[in-house]
Amino acid sequence: MSLTRRNALALGSASFVVTLMPLNAFAAKDETMAVINAFTNGAAVSDGGINLTTPEIAENGNTVPVQFSAPGAKRVMLLADGNPTPGVGTFNFGKLSDASGSTRIRLAGTQEVIAVAEMADGSYAQVAKTVKVTIGGCGG
Repeated sequence: MSLTRRNALALGSASFVVTLMPLNAFAAKDETMAVINAFTNGAAVSDGGINLTTPEIAENGNTVPVQFSAPGAKRVMLLADGNPTPGVGTFNFGKLSDASGSTRIRLAGTQEVIAVAEMADGSYAQVAKTVKVTIGGCGG
């Protein structure tokens, strides 16, 4: 292959795109962390305290079942960190509620599903599970 001006431009463009690809992945993580910080008002988040049930492998990313229970929680937020908009939903609970819920979510690809709970005592808990998606749900 001889290096012509057209080939040099193509190689340069391809290397530029490949260089920027990891930045997009970090941007999604940063956006997820920003959403969590907004939910917790910057408070520390501990691991555990929430039972999150997701499939290990979802054959279709359009309808992925998610269940959670967080005894003693006032509200629970679900996030999908690989989606264009990570916030999936927020569930609010009263004092007599069992603080559990289930829904079906759309996942763009293999990613973590995160549940963050605000407990009655004002503390925050978090749990994450990875779901492998074989067919993307958000245009994939």
